[in-house]
Amino acid sequence: MHRAIEFLVGLLFGWGLLLSGMTDPGKVQGFLDLFGAWDPSLALVMGGAIFVGFFAFALARKRTTTFVGGALHLPTSRDIDQPLVVGSLIFGAGWGLAGFCPGPGIVSMAAGQPKAAVFVVAMLAGMLVHKFLSAGGAPGRRASRAIGMPPGTGDPR
Repeated sequence: MHRAIEFLVGLLFGWGLLLSGMTDPGKVQGFLDLFGAWDPSLALVMGGAIFVGFFAFALARKRTTTFVGGALHLPTSRDIDQPLVVGSLIFGAGWGLAGFCPGPGIVSMAAGQPKAAVFVVAMLAGMLVHKFLSAGGAPGRRASRAIGMPPGTGDPR
């Protein structure tokens, strides 16, 4: 039953992305082109998402389970650190260059857009690279973990 509900919610989300124009790279790039032919229409989509998200998170903070009975795990970190800033910059650059972000990219790929398929493959490759790099960290951190020192204490050499 949970999988059916997840599928329906995902279908609703994808349908919303299609209707809002978020799957059209030209529309997205027009929104991001502040000093050219700026298209402000996606600001309404984002405003609507922020509005819905504000109330959804307020409700979620008061709950310990999802509506279908699963455990509810909300993020607890509020840190603005280097990985967050660098990741945000990479995300923004990719969004501006390709005109896709992950959700619309997957929906567009499923709709048969070849450019979206290239984006999704590149996104998955980036996720694998991140997983590989973050599993070991920097070379000094790898050495410190190998001998049981706490992360961040550096290479003992």
